Amino acid sequence: MSAQAKRRDAPAHFLGYLSAVRSFLSKRVHSNDVDDMVQDVALRMHQRAASDEIDNIEGYVFQVARSVMADYGRRDQSRSASLHDGLDDRNHPVERRSPDRVVEDRQRLNQTMDALRRLPSRSRQAFVLHRFDEMSYSEIAIHMGISVSAVEKNIMRAIRQLATYQSL
Repeated sequence: MSAQAKRRDAPAHFLGYLSAVRSFLSKRVHSNDVDDMVQDVALRMHQRAASDEIDNIEGYVFQVARSVMADYGRRDQSRSASLHDGLDDRNHPVERRSPDRVVEDRQRLNQTMDALRRLPSRSRQAFVLHRFDEMSYSEIAIHMGISVSAVEKNIMRAIRQLATYQSL
C-alpha cells in the first residue's frame, strides 16, 4: 500500500480504536470528561493522519489518549477544578413555587403592610427609615428631629406591635 493510500485510510483505522479509547479513558477519568476526551483524541488523530504517515496506529492512538488526559489534568489543576461544586440540585437546590405558596406569600405581605399602616405614625416612620432605608438611629434622630433614645423606643414599639399582628 502506498503512503498516500495509508494516509487516506488512517481515519478509518483509528475510528476502530475509539471504543477501546473510551474504555481506556473511562477507567482513568471522571465519567463527565470521557466524551470530550474521546472527541479530542479523534480530532488530534484526524489532524495528524492528514499530514503524516503513522506506522503503529494502535500505539499512537493510546499515546494521544494519554496526552489528552495529561492536558485535561493540567487544565483542571490550573483552574482548581477539584475545589468547585457542580450546579446540581444536591448542591444548589431549587425551590419550587407552587400557586398555593404564591397566594400564601401575597397574603402574608398584605397582612404585614396592614400591620405597618396600623402603627403610630412616628413608630412607622422610624421603623421604615431603619429597616427599609437602612438609616442608622442617629441619622433617623436628625431626620425626624428627635433624640436617639426616642428613635430606639419608637422602633421597639413598632417591632412589638408588628410581632403581635403577625401572631394573630
